[in-house]
Amino acid sequence: MVSVDDAVTARYESHGEHFEVLVDPKVMERLAPDSSNLLELMASDRIFKDARKGTQASDESLMKVFGTTDVTACVTTILRKGEIQLTTDQRRELTEAMRKKVVAEIVRNAINPQTKTPHPPSRIETAMAEARVHIDPFKPVEAQVKAVIDAIKPLIPIRVEKAQVAVRVSGENYGRIYQDLHSLGTIRKEEWTSGGSWIGVIEVPAGMVGDVIDRLNDRTKGEVEIKKLDKPVL
Repeated sequence: MVSVDDAVTARYESHGEHFEVLVDPKVMERLAPDSSNLLELMASDRIFKDARKGTQASDESLMKVFGTTDVTACVTTILRKGEIQLTTDQRRELTEAMRKKVVAEIVRNAINPQTKTPHPPSRIETAMAEARVHIDPFKPVEAQVKAVIDAIKPLIPIRVEKAQVAVRVSGENYGRIYQDLHSLGTIRKEEWTSGGSWIGVIEVPAGMVGDVIDRLNDRTKGEVEIKKLDKPVL
C-alpha cells in the first residue's frame, strides 16, 4: 500500500452521499485495466465519508450508490467518476508525463504525408503548444491522441497511417522474433516455405517502421530480410 503521507484524496458525490479514498497520486496511470492492483495503490482499504476525520462510509450508503460493498468495485467507480485532489506541483508533474506519452504515441502512429516520415517529437510538442492543446493527466493516452492530432493539423501536415513490412527469416530465428512479430503489429499474411523459412507481412504504425526493422535485425543478429511494402497486400 501507499503511505498516508504520499497519498492524495479522491472524492465522489452521488445520491446525496459523499465518499473519499486515499490513493497514490499516479493511481490512474498505474491502475491495471481490471483494477487487480488497486489495493496496492491505496493508503487504506477503507472508504471514508470524511478521510480527514477518519469517518468511514456506511455499508448502507455504499449499497445505495454503488449497489455493492466490495471495496475494489466501489473505489474503481470513485476514481473513474470522481475527482482526485492534487497539489499544483503534482498535477503539473502528471500532466507533463502524460504529454510526453501522447507525443510518443503520435510519433509512433502518424507521419508527415509530404515526406512519408514521422515528425520529430519536438515538432509535435511545438505544434501542441501553439494550438494550446489541453492534456488531461487522468484520461487514457489513446483517448487524447485523436483530439491532439485534430488540433495541430492546421499547423503541420500530419496523418495517421499504417505501413506494411515484409519479413523473411529462418525457422531458427523465427523463434527469436516470434514475440516481437505479434507485439509490434498485426500479422496480415504468413506462410512457411519448403526450405523451412517463415515469410510474412506485418502491419505496423507508419512511424514505427524504423524501430521494427532495428528490433528484428537486433534479435536475429542481422539474419533477417525486411522490406517496407509500397502497397499493402490486403
